[in-house]
Amino acid sequence: MNQQINLFNPAFQPQKQLLTAPMMGVATLVLVAGIAALAVLANAHTARMREEANVGASQLARKQARLASVNAEFAPRVKSTELEAQLVDADAQLAALRHVSGVLERGELGDSTGFAGYFKAFARQSVPGLWLTSVSIAGKDIGLKGRTTDPALVPAYLGRLTQEPLLQGKSFSSLQIGEAAPVQTQGADGKPVKSAAPYVEFSLQAVSEAKAEVRP
Repeated sequence: MNQQINLFNPAFQPQKQLLTAPMMGVATLVLVAGIAALAVLANAHTARMREEANVGASQLARKQARLASVNAEFAPRVKSTELEAQLVDADAQLAALRHVSGVLERGELGDSTGFAGYFKAFARQSVPGLWLTSVSIAGKDIGLKGRTTDPALVPAYLGRLTQEPLLQGKSFSSLQIGEAAPVQTQGADGKPVKSAAPYVEFSLQAVSEAKAEVRP
């Protein structure tokens, strides 16, 4: 005679752990704290760039006042080519700082904490007579556009950039230097005259070495 014994007991079956309200509350607090921390960091970087733009504006105002003083002191008026070059340089740097500050403030770069190191590197390696007019960063690719009064300064500037720790491992695969568009000045008769720009324009394109080695 056979007898079957049922040894199954529901009490010993593994119980599913459901997400409780306290656990959901803790997760929500962690998420909110992370978002708040990112917002504080982004605002700090934006404020720093705005402060640099204000400093650049003050320097430009002082140079303009100095140029006006020189023009008023000497008669007949003799323009200072050195001061004009400094003024053009300061104006270009101010425009670049304002552009960068506006981009950071509008959040167009996405992560404003990820590119501050690049702009600090560009600022550290500035060269008199050479200034940037455009900076584009897409992932690990960097594009630079600028102007210079001496084309020979561009290779030296390129060499200084590659010494920056943040830019090491990048290859500048494209370098273009060309004449800038003519500028309009006032002739002796008071009529507008177009003349060659006192600078040339250049563009640099840098990609990571890993990407540069890829062949189609």
